Amino acid sequence: MHLLTYLHVALTARLAELRRDGERGDSPVPTAVIIFGLVAVAMAVTAAALASANDWMDNIPKHQDPK
Repeated sequence: MHLLTYLHVALTARLAELRRDGERGDSPVPTAVIIFGLVAVAMAVTAAALASANDWMDNIPKHQDPK
């Protein structure tokens, strides 16, 4: 029973300490969302560049031996 009382007091004290410290920084969730968005934009730009390069390479005439 003493262990449960100790854990309750320790948890209560820690939560009170966390509540007192108002500024704990930004949550990692918005940072993860921003990173995911940047990765999605980078993938879209890369896909567009790859498609453009492939179209450009397809428009180059094929090699023909001179006669």
